[in-house]
Amino acid sequence: MEEKEFDYINVIPLVDIMLVLLTIVLITATFIVEGTIPIKLPTSIYGDTKNIKGIQITINKNEEIFFEGRKVDLNILDQIVKNINKDSQISIFADKSSKVQSLVSVLDILKKNEFKKVFIKTELIK
Repeated sequence: MEEKEFDYINVIPLVDIMLVLLTIVLITATFIVEGTIPIKLPTSIYGDTKNIKGIQITINKNEEIFFEGRKVDLNILDQIVKNINKDSQISIFADKSSKVQSLVSVLDILKKNEFKKVFIKTELIK
C-alpha cells in the first residue's frame, strides 16, 4: 500500500470545533455574571469592624430599595419581612448620598415588625 503525500491540512473541522467552543463559552459567561448594586457607604471612625452577615437590604443613591439584590418598594418590603424570623440579623447598606428619609422608612418597617438585630453598614476610617 502506497502512502499518500501530505500536501495540506483541512482546517474546516478545526474551525467548526472552535466556533462551537466559542458559542459555549459565550453562553455560559452570561450566567456567571454576578451583579452588585453600586453604593458608597458612609464613613465612621468608631464603626464595628466585624463582618456582618444575614439578610441584606440596600438603598442606592436614587433611593431604590433592594432586598437581597432584588428591587422592591416599601409595601413589598413590608410583606417580605413579615415572613422572616424576628431573630434574623438584618444589615442595611445605604448609599451616603441617599436621602435619610429612605433609611428611616426602611427602619420604620423593621421596627413595626419587631426586628431587634438591625445593623447599618458603614465604611471604617483608619
